[in-house]
Amino acid sequence: MKYTSDQRVDTYRDWQAAQKIPINRGFFIADLRKLELAPWDLKGGPGAFINLEGTGEANDAYVCEIPPGGQLRPQKHLYEEMVFIVDGHGATSVWQENGKKHIFEWHPGSLFAIPLNARYQHYNGQGNAPVRYFAVTNAPFMMNLFHNLDFIFENVFAFSDRFSAEEEDYFSGEGQLWGDKLSVNFVPDTRKIRLYEKKARGAGGNRQVLFDLAGNTMMSHISEFGVGAYKKAHRHGPGAHVTILSGQGYSLLWPEGKEPARVDWKPGSVVVPPNQWFHQHFNTSAEPVRYLALRWNSWRYRFPIFKNENTPTDKSVKEGGTQIEYEDEDPKIHEMFEAALVKAGARCRMGAAVPWCTRKEAVEAG
Repeated sequence: MKYTSDQRVDTYRDWQAAQKIPINRGFFIADLRKLELAPWDLKGGPGAFINLEGTGEANDAYVCEIPPGGQLRPQKHLYEEMVFIVDGHGATSVWQENGKKHIFEWHPGSLFAIPLNARYQHYNGQGNAPVRYFAVTNAPFMMNLFHNLDFIFENVFAFSDRFSAEEEDYFSGEGQLWGDKLSVNFVPDTRKIRLYEKKARGAGGNRQVLFDLAGNTMMSHISEFGVGAYKKAHRHGPGAHVTILSGQGYSLLWPEGKEPARVDWKPGSVVVPPNQWFHQHFNTSAEPVRYLALRWNSWRYRFPIFKNENTPTDKSVKEGGTQIEYEDEDPKIHEMFEAALVKAGARCRMGAAVPWCTRKEAVEAG
């Protein structure tokens, strides 16, 4: 290989610039439904990239629309992709080269993963409105690892261990459950799927389910916590795209030793905590908050590419974990929460769970 200069190569950024669609940066997306899109030749529909600071350039995201009554172009690529349907009804077909097509239907709130390097195509099943979906991929990592786009997009290898034409129920949505861990390739509705109790994160009645999607090294999980409550602060590696499904509130994010930054969110918002920044989620609405996190580090496949990625996130920092217990947090954090509840006309339900809880009408969380 011959070079003409000592300029550093970033294959992903070069490819991204060639797509000629908007690139959204920063820490936060207020509403996926309102993101400005532009024609994207690769997909055959309008799109926009989301490269928030919290990804650490390890993964990325994008939003794409399918025109009313139309379809996008067939795709195939050697990077993992998880898809969340923001708006609209339609279907996706997935197949291996010269193999049988698997077709499944989806609607707002559906979640699925594209099997690695399989061919696929998205269709809009409604003629009066576009479909909009949100996808998280590990394209930056894979493109810069191999720095060869032909290898990424033209590779013919079939990962039959991840997806085979003979698996008739591959996208059935049933899956296999181990405790709160679910191996599945299609989640019909993230807003209604059953969740399982997880007390370690606090917030009185916090519930969750973790997904193993299509044999990926990336994963996702859903978490829900109650009215008038907030979760304990913790930190982990980059790239967790926290997507709000229901409820309203805010998050605090801060590197150790610094003042927290605040972002207020609602359904359709996305926030990505930066690498090893503490972050904490607060519910100020009259309903439980439920969010979907699309991120690195599958619970099934070990892939420790980030520092401290396997340090327990539900264990106190005093015991070697990355979680701040309520009694160890800055009292100003709870004071801010109580003030936000007053403004929203809600009441605190943390009670004795938080030593700094001062409102007389506070009741026990849960």
